[in-house]
Amino acid sequence: MAEDRPTSRMFAGMPWGTIIAVVVVAVIGAVLWVTLGSRSSGDDQQAASDASSDPAGDIPGVVEIEYPAGDHVEAPKRVAYDQSPPFGGTHDQIWATCTGVVYPTAIRSENAVHSLEHGAVWITYNPDVATADQIDVLSAMVEGQPYTLMSPYPGLDTPISIQSWGHQLKLDDPSDPRLVEFIEALRLNESAYPEPGASCASPSFDVNNPPPFDPNPPGPDAAPVTE
Repeated sequence: MAEDRPTSRMFAGMPWGTIIAVVVVAVIGAVLWVTLGSRSSGDDQQAASDASSDPAGDIPGVVEIEYPAGDHVEAPKRVAYDQSPPFGGTHDQIWATCTGVVYPTAIRSENAVHSLEHGAVWITYNPDVATADQIDVLSAMVEGQPYTLMSPYPGLDTPISIQSWGHQLKLDDPSDPRLVEFIEALRLNESAYPEPGASCASPSFDVNNPPPFDPNPPGPDAAPVTE
């Protein structure tokens, strides 16, 4: 007599109707697991793709401009930036140290833009408009934080402006939750800046005596923001 197969033993004693029902449930469960698993994986991949294409897409008020990796200039050459503060394009060959430095004086824009290319966020404020309390709050958010820097920006048209490569958000108050959202979305987001892995330590940049901000419009010999 032939030995019973494992399946035969498993279903021994069951009515045929019960056996058919068990098999149908198992098949339906397997199909649903494969289908939903595939759909979930696809949704996750799509969400990651959407976030990668526009990491600040859900933050109202963010201005986004696509800048290619910038060419370099050497000080004291200026760049004819198209935004104020600038947040992309041609920049100085030396980047401003962005290891959580709070600069007490305005710094040269061309150096700060290079920091953005490395994945930093640059917080600026109008020293004639922002209050001392607001400046203290901003300083506490930046001081000692990697890939961040902060400096006054004379003539800024709002009290506060935050920049990353290709992105800018202007605000009236540091308590605005979009400020933190911007930092979380765009600091070191590899989809949003040209040089992943670049350092924010800048041995050639004097933190205690940084190149000063020039409030005058750039002259006719200024480099274009993009080539």
